[in-house]
Amino acid sequence: MLWLTLSLLAAIAFGLRGMLYHWTSQKPVNRNLMLCGVFAIGAIINLVGALATSADWTVSTLVGIQMGLFSFGANASMFKGFAVGKASLVAILTALPSVVVVLAAYLLWDERINGAQLAAFAVIVGGVLLVRYSNELSLRNLQGAQWGLLAMLLFACNDLSGKWSTLLGADLMPTLFFMFATGMLCFGLWWLADLRREAAMMHARAQAAASETAGGALSSSGASDSVATVSSSMPTPAAVASVEAADGQQAAASTANRAVSGWSIRRTFVTGLAVGLTNTAGMLLIVPAFDLGKAGLVSAVVALNVPLVLLYTRFVVKERFSRTELAGIFMSLAGILLMRLFGG
Repeated sequence: MLWLTLSLLAAIAFGLRGMLYHWTSQKPVNRNLMLCGVFAIGAIINLVGALATSADWTVSTLVGIQMGLFSFGANASMFKGFAVGKASLVAILTALPSVVVVLAAYLLWDERINGAQLAAFAVIVGGVLLVRYSNELSLRNLQGAQWGLLAMLLFACNDLSGKWSTLLGADLMPTLFFMFATGMLCFGLWWLADLRREAAMMHARAQAAASETAGGALSSSGASDSVATVSSSMPTPAAVASVEAADGQQAAASTANRAVSGWSIRRTFVTGLAVGLTNTAGMLLIVPAFDLGKAGLVSAVVALNVPLVLLYTRFVVKERFSRTELAGIFMSLAGILLMRLFGG
């Protein structure tokens, strides 16, 4: 039952990550830069660990690149779904990767679960779904469903890739290094694109302001010859506007170079490094769990990080539980007890 212990510890680590994600979501941070930091610390830790333990850098460890791409795509799809669709629908869909993992593991590797394990699996997944359920959910409004489905499939593919790396005998830390390095690169490039887009927008605003000021100056330039004579040795309003526009463009570039968000680049990135410690711990626990246990069962247990985040919102953020959420928490705990008794 070591796989169950590792899975529960991974769920706790990912639950802590979820709490920190919730906290940072209330702050003026650029999410892509923060996630770049989250993946960067994972790459650093696993690189140092791999070198210290003289791990084997075999071809099979390159599966980590695939894991990194799936993780990046899943997170990007989830955030896009929350941005353009109904949060309740996206939340439900992103709670279902374990169902996909169970089916795929059976088809790919003939991983079978017995009746008792299937019952425990259903209870855990049902509890997580109850926690994620919202009264706003309606089949009439499926806006954002495509992004939620894509995120669900990519999260499942990430779990399956982790299982595959163990079947290939890939060393843990080199594999995770490639995963985190890939994610860091993807989120870093996305942040740079944000930076350029923000700088371009601020540059356009500065030019528009300069054009308005210059137009006003030209319309009043013929007011009086005497005033013009006196002011001939002074900078014209158009010239002042031009200087101000140049200063504005320089300030815009400086601001964009500091950060796209309210927090500075350094503060946002360092926060990502801190948050990434929980993510790294979770991955260091879940991959060995995949090695020892069945992929679908591990994925279902790790999904318990959702109720943990809910407990955080209750006792720290002071949000009240609904009856449905309470039922989901107790149902998830009952599923863990069943898994402990019949998990094998």
